Amino acid sequence: MKIYLLSLGAGLLVGIIYSLLNVRSPAPPLVALVGLLGILVGEQVIPVGKQMLSGSAFAFAWQQAKSTSHIFGMLPGRHSAGGDAETMKNSETPT
Repeated sequence: MKIYLLSLGAGLLVGIIYSLLNVRSPAPPLVALVGLLGILVGEQVIPVGKQMLSGSAFAFAWQQAKSTSHIFGMLPGRHSAGGDAETMKNSETPT
């Protein structure tokens, strides 16, 4: 039940922001997609930032936070959530 209340609260907050920005809901498709992309990228700021504050380079921090799979989801040709292109290439090579 708590997750539904949090979701409702987030929806109300977004509705208030839409109202302040004079954006009609549902927003035009491009505006909505850009907003969703912003949400997905914004969710990665803290995990990647924590990694970088601990001394990691951006690329390593991005990889450790699994940001690519979070933002883009399962890309075509990727069969496991944790797999990367090199791992998939090596696993498909006959031995």
